[in-house]
Amino acid sequence: MAKGVSSKTHTQKQLDDYANQNNPNNKAYRARIANSNKVNKARNDKKAAIKSAKHQCFLEEKTGVLYPLDPMCYSNPYDME
Repeated sequence: MAKGVSSKTHTQKQLDDYANQNNPNNKAYRARIANSNKVNKARNDKKAAIKSAKHQCFLEEKTGVLYPLDPMCYSNPYDME
């Protein structure tokens, strides 16, 4: 079965828009690809952050240290001056 749109169910404007979005020489195609890449990058960054947080929790459980070791968390940051 061929992928595409039918002129029996779509207007000429819809057919033109579809053709533009699937033509590598068209600005609409390049914009669609760029947007897709941005979304995928954001999704991958989020997955990496989740993986890092899970790994940090694993290490905290393994070592028995269940609190951050940063002194800024336990004191007033302005007292450090």
